[in-house]
Amino acid sequence: MKKTAKLIEKLIRLANGDALPASSLKGAWFEQMQNDGILLATAHGSRKSFRASDGMTLRQYVASQFDIHDLEQTRCVLSDEDVSRASLVAATGDSKFLSRRTFKGFLVNSYQPVTAILNGQEIIIHPTEGSFIFVADYQHFTIPQDVVVVGVENAENFRYIALQKYLFARYGRVLFVSRYPQDQNKDLIKWLQSISNQYVHFGDLDLAGIAIYEHEYYRHLGNKSSLFIPDDFEQRISNGNPNRYNAQLPQYGKMQIEDKRVLPLLDCIHLYHKGYDQEGYINI
Repeated sequence: MKKTAKLIEKLIRLANGDALPASSLKGAWFEQMQNDGILLATAHGSRKSFRASDGMTLRQYVASQFDIHDLEQTRCVLSDEDVSRASLVAATGDSKFLSRRTFKGFLVNSYQPVTAILNGQEIIIHPTEGSFIFVADYQHFTIPQDVVVVGVENAENFRYIALQKYLFARYGRVLFVSRYPQDQNKDLIKWLQSISNQYVHFGDLDLAGIAIYEHEYYRHLGNKSSLFIPDDFEQRISNGNPNRYNAQLPQYGKMQIEDKRVLPLLDCIHLYHKGYDQEGYINI
């Protein structure tokens, strides 16, 4: 059975002497406990309920059969999104008891030194070329308010961000964050929502790029976010790829646009029936 806080709560109630209706005790665990005499049935007319034959016996049975040694602690663990693997071992003896992302956070990069505060300590973000910084404890990570956060959609652009600095002179100090790995993206959104800094999304100049900005960022950040539209976007798109446009049109051709500032870019894409990959801006 899937181990959930609701399941553990039922076991705790049974261990504490409560009777629960049979309809609420479905599944292999409860069937096994009935067969082994751990749960005893009581009839109430056409209805039936179960209670533990002995609370301590039930706790010992759950520990030996299901490797759950502390029901109350396990309930707390299951209710905690940020539970550590050490806590899982303490409660259940198994660090894999729950599926949890061990690494939470996101990657940051910068071609110029950016001062930040992490857990009350000042750090300088200026990675050596070819390396990045992974911010795990992002709940305690802050940057100066005048720093603009630029989200980079594709990995190669994030890797070679120093070769694209000519694009971002208009923003002054910038800190770059990566959309990938994508299972970390919710952490990035939570952090962006928690700070007042402006967010600029740098992605492909195509229909999918606009959709990513609209659905993953603007929806959550509103007008403190904007889509990066290069000055030469029309020239780039006119020399772009029609295959990308044709492939994306069925899915994104009729998407609703919330941020009207992107309409000039969208109109240009439809005018030329082309898209342009952001990797083309890497100044090799």
